[in-house]
Amino acid sequence: MHQIAVLPGDGIGPEITEQAVRVLTALGLPLELQTQPVGGAAYAAHGHPLPEATLKLAQSARAILFGAVGDWKYDNLERHLRPEQAILGLRKALGLFANLRPAILYPQLANASTLKPEVVAGLDILIVRELTGDIYFGQPRGVRTLEDGPFKGERQGFDTMHYAESEIRRIAHIAFQAALKRNKKLCSVDKANVLETSQFWRDVMIAVSAEYPEVELSHMYVDNAAMQLVRAPKEFDVVVTGNLFGDILSDEAAMLTGSIGMLPSASLNAAGQGLYEPSHGSAPDIAGQNIANPLATILSAAMLLRYSLDEAAQADRIEAAVQSVLEQGLRTADIYEPGMLRVSTSEMGDAVLKALK
Repeated sequence: MHQIAVLPGDGIGPEITEQAVRVLTALGLPLELQTQPVGGAAYAAHGHPLPEATLKLAQSARAILFGAVGDWKYDNLERHLRPEQAILGLRKALGLFANLRPAILYPQLANASTLKPEVVAGLDILIVRELTGDIYFGQPRGVRTLEDGPFKGERQGFDTMHYAESEIRRIAHIAFQAALKRNKKLCSVDKANVLETSQFWRDVMIAVSAEYPEVELSHMYVDNAAMQLVRAPKEFDVVVTGNLFGDILSDEAAMLTGSIGMLPSASLNAAGQGLYEPSHGSAPDIAGQNIANPLATILSAAMLLRYSLDEAAQADRIEAAVQSVLEQGLRTADIYEPGMLRVSTSEMGDAVLKALK
């Protein structure tokens, strides 16, 4: 029996998570799904975005199906009590260091992208982002008053970028192994021409590449990578990069597909335990209206099966079902175009279930 923690969260989180749970349940696998509040919903109920019961469930589960957190009504809370701190807390507590973000443009949605169809048709990129290091977590950090220099007496904000060799090696192995299962091409993105941290990153990537002679390793500066993702995105297969650059590039790649509502993600630790969530946010402005797109969450459930439960065949079934409903012309509001059939959140879930059977 595989224990799955279901953390719906805020905004549209409960609606989209409900559809993914329906799909997982329909597969007939030995799954035990337990639900706990997280984010703003948890703060409202328990005074903290990541209550002890929620954290314990997440720690004991084989995988976590996560909805979304965030709502502007909590924006005035102290930082440590805001809904978004829940996801940061889970990453830290579970050691979720590897973020996998596919950017796939389904043929049926080629016109949804803002780029020309001939540029993006057939797009299939996997971005592997290191998730627990880099400038986001480096110390020291803060605001100080300068005691000397040209800006003496002024306040200065500062953060520290650093990576330990073991941090780079473990994300490198994840990326090389992912490339082995795809087209055996890996592009490492850095800023080695300016940053010592990036030069060290590149050196370690080259060292690890000796263990994967079948994989073609290339390097690209982050500014060029951002440009090439728009100019010739299909030249990329697997991209590996640090936390800061990965945060930016994965969102850029997501928008090449026309709708972030179609994109799943996985965050994994060394034991294969993972947190699976759609790449989009909580969209509180449309919460409760039954119009949100549940497909990214359903596809996140497919990633859960593939990476944490070793159920690749069942993951393939879900992905094929999503392809089927798109082929039928079913669209939620975010991917709707004239001539298609507009459906609600629950109707899209119904259609995926029907396609599964």
